[in-house]
Amino acid sequence: MAFFFDRKGNPAPLWLQSVHVAALLLLFSLISWALLARADLRWDSVWKYRGVFFSGWLLTIGLSLVSLILSLLLGTASALASQSRFLPLRSLAILYVEIVRGTPLLVQIFWFTYVVFGTLPVDRLVVGGLSLSVFTGAYISEILRAGIQSIGESQLESARAIGFTPWQTYRFVVFPQALRQALPPLAGQFASLIKDSSLLSVIGIAEFTLAAQQSASATYTTLESYLPLAIGYLILTIPIFLLTRWLERRTHFQT
Repeated sequence: MAFFFDRKGNPAPLWLQSVHVAALLLLFSLISWALLARADLRWDSVWKYRGVFFSGWLLTIGLSLVSLILSLLLGTASALASQSRFLPLRSLAILYVEIVRGTPLLVQIFWFTYVVFGTLPVDRLVVGGLSLSVFTGAYISEILRAGIQSIGESQLESARAIGFTPWQTYRFVVFPQALRQALPPLAGQFASLIKDSSLLSVIGIAEFTLAAQQSASATYTTLESYLPLAIGYLILTIPIFLLTRWLERRTHFQT
């Protein structure tokens, strides 16, 4: 974390953050290469499955993007509902969050696949994307709720005093500050969403992890099959953290 902030606690420039991340990745690559050089690896066997890896990687990207958008909408709606004065709506939002956070994602995937949509002609990709969205939306709801509740009551009273409507209060006072507070945990949650998509392989979705499993089963090369899997997920998650750091810097202000 210290790499991304200066001595005063302000976010470091984006180019400097990128240099630090690149240096860490290079160091990690060199150490990994030194360790793997002593192993008898058979990359030629895995290379035959490069098309399977690439198509699975693209499917993971598509599923993650759709699930990210849906989970953001669901999480935002749930966070706002949890602040509602209408008791049934507030109770429904709390019940949704507690049930989803209290059960494993794997169980929820099976529940949506074999119970909710078990007798319906719904594609497995739709079921998988919906499962990820519902699961991640509950965590995003709690992240946003904490950000909203971090806003002092004096700021809300000041907004009402100058004639802001409830929508204007949220638009110009609450959301900008809550979003800045929520950016770091949101980045972690988005990265977790991408990695959690690997569990969709249990219902036969040919995403990135299933491609690695197929390669390992066919070629008996476990390390050679799963090492590209780790690199592929890193390629997807690192830009999320860099983008979040950039957004933090753009929304940073002195209080």
